[in-house]
Amino acid sequence: MRYITYLFFLSIAACGADNSKTQQTPPPPPAVSTYLVHSGNATFFDQYPANITALNQVDIRPQVNGSITGIYFQDGQQVVKGQKLYSIDEQLYNANYQQAVANLNVAKANLAKTQQDADRYNDLSKNDAIAKQVLDHAIADLQSSKMQLDAAKAAVNSVQTNVRYATIYAPFNGTIGISQVKLGTAVTSGGMILNTVSTDDPITVDFAINEKDIYRFTQLQKKEFSAKDSIFTIKLPDGTIYPELGKIYFLDRAVNPQTGTLKVRLVFSNENHFLKPGMSCNVRIKNNSETNQLLIPMKALMEQMGEFFVFVIGDSSKVTQKRITTGAIINDKIVVKEGLSENDKIVVDGIQRIKDGIKVKVSK
Repeated sequence: MRYITYLFFLSIAACGADNSKTQQTPPPPPAVSTYLVHSGNATFFDQYPANITALNQVDIRPQVNGSITGIYFQDGQQVVKGQKLYSIDEQLYNANYQQAVANLNVAKANLAKTQQDADRYNDLSKNDAIAKQVLDHAIADLQSSKMQLDAAKAAVNSVQTNVRYATIYAPFNGTIGISQVKLGTAVTSGGMILNTVSTDDPITVDFAINEKDIYRFTQLQKKEFSAKDSIFTIKLPDGTIYPELGKIYFLDRAVNPQTGTLKVRLVFSNENHFLKPGMSCNVRIKNNSETNQLLIPMKALMEQMGEFFVFVIGDSSKVTQKRITTGAIINDKIVVKEGLSENDKIVVDGIQRIKDGIKVKVSK
């Protein structure tokens, strides 16, 4: 019985030794494929979200009170500077003008009469033929007539301004939108917008750049480009590239302190009026840098919370996860702006089987 017990404990000890050996055996390192980071010339486009805007745009508002008595255009048509657009109670303001002119003529007649009286009484006063009080009254009447004439002239100018404002003309050549009022609509001075007129050709595109890119865009603004350079183009909402090339119209005067961005405006030819104010697009800026760019395969990237990482193979085939800053995508590769150096070896296949700090087996 004692012998059997000894064999039983010896068997358990042997099993424990075997299990210990099994647990201490590490798994083989995962196999991965790698890519040697290198630099080279790369042509790509930086893209910025943008909006198409009119170079000139004016909201048409009434400057006098009244009802719309005439609309002299078709919605959406091309208008020329000085073209008649709206009229507001022209008869009323013309009648007021005629009344003001009549009052002015009366004031002129009164002034002429009081001037004659003052001159005559002044001559009589020199010969002591009238009382001084009569002359004083005549001079006072003359001054009053002069002030009445000035008031009548001011009234004529005021009503004449209203007459001009009662007819609204196009401020420049462009396209007029859909009228916001109909015939008979009552409007007030400075009130609702009647319509909007905007220029069509050329047309502008606005977008924002980071303040660290200001120097680059300042140099692009100074540089002369040939047509074949195609530095500035735009991608439309349907994915097509607008055929005309643009150039920098201006850089805004100051950086927005809240966003750290600067507004840039490009200008494009728009002879066919295809581009419309308010459209969204993407500005494409060709990168003509003569310096080489680091390129890596897209499949080497891992994204976590909006940031990009790669696994770099170091000494003893140990991998390290590194955060990188990416640039433009070129076919199946992407530009790396920060985080990697030339000749770094990164993992491209087998990423899902590894984690930071482990050793790997490089299959190729």
